[in-house]
Order: sequence, then structure tokens, then C-alpha cells
Amino acid sequence: MLLLKAEIIRMFRSVSQIWEENKDFLSEIDSRFGDGDHGVTIGKIAGLIGRSLDGWENDDIETFLEDLGDSVMEIGGGSAGPLYGTMIGGLSEPLSGGAAVDAAGLKAMFAGSLSAMEDITKAKVGDKTMMDALIPAVAAAQEAPDDILEILKAAAEAAEKGARESEKYVSKFGRARSYKEQTIGTPDAGAVSTSLFFKGLYKGLRN
Repeated sequence: MLLLKAEIIRMFRSVSQIWEENKDFLSEIDSRFGDGDHGVTIGKIAGLIGRSLDGWENDDIETFLEDLGDSVMEIGGGSAGPLYGTMIGGLSEPLSGGAAVDAAGLKAMFAGSLSAMEDITKAKVGDKTMMDALIPAVAAAQEAPDDILEILKAAAEAAEKGARESEKYVSKFGRARSYKEQTIGTPDAGAVSTSLFFKGLYKGLRN
């Protein structure tokens, strides 16, 4: 299996849908110790992704993802826009124009995404941020067999586990950090939305 434009559309259409379906849930989580608007911003990003897919004509995959990342970065509503814009744009880093993406290329895309995030945040696993889902997802992808569906499945499962485990941590970034130990027992909204991103990618290609 190779990833071409049609497959990328299916994957990101699924991300858009799953984010839209869960935006209220994400805001509810965020409202416990944050601004309560994470789901609102994720909903805006979901809508932007849908419109971008609808308007995707001649751009190659690299250009599409790079431009999508830039557009997401401009979305207002806290840090989610810049963070997810960086994460999505980072997927384009190892790509070369319109070439089809194979299993090794997909692993490189995920590694590029993490590298781009590490350029703008020092957060690691255990800091109760989106990195609690992203870091294990990328690690699992690198260790998966060289099969695109297996890579996506491994990343999705690891991201979901990471988001669930974020419940155990004390928030060290953002507004929630002022609540310290009170944040234990609640997952990080960013980790949950990141896990949904990887779930969407996998579900979009699997179905």
C-alpha cells in the first residue's frame, strides 16, 4: 500500500470528523482546569481541514500539508492553533513533492512532526500536555512493521494509551499548572485531541 492524494484525503477527512464529533467533550475536559475552549478551537481546525480538503486541486501532498499547517497556525483561540499547525505542518518535512508515501515515508512524516513540535516546546511525557500522546505515538510508529495500516494502528493505540495515562500526571504547562495536584485524575485535553488525531488517521484509511 502507498499513500497518494486519495488516501491522504480519507485520513484527514476522518480526523476532521472525529474532532468535530468530540469538540464538546474536549471543552468539558479543558473546562476543569483550563479555559474551556479547547474543543471550540479543535472544532475550528476540523472545519478548516474539511474546507482545505474540499479545495485541494493541484498541490502535491507536501505542499498541501505544509499549507494546511500554516493555515491552522493562524486560527485563534489559545495555543491549539499554533501547536496543531506545527504538528500538521511537520508531517510535510520529509516529503518530496508529489511522490507517493510508502511505509518508511510515513514513519518519517511522524518523526518530522515530532521534531517540529520539539522545536517549539520542551514538554515531555509526564508533563500533561499533547506530547503525552504524540511522543509515544511516534515511537510506536517507528517500531511498527513496515506496513502503513500497522504503523497507523500502532500510533493510534499508543496515543490513546498516552492520553489515558496523562490522567496520572500533574500539569506543568499552561493555566492548569496552577492547580498542581488537583489535575491528577483528569486527562489532558491536548493529549486527548492528539489521540483522536491519530485515531482519525487510522480509521480513515482502515474503513
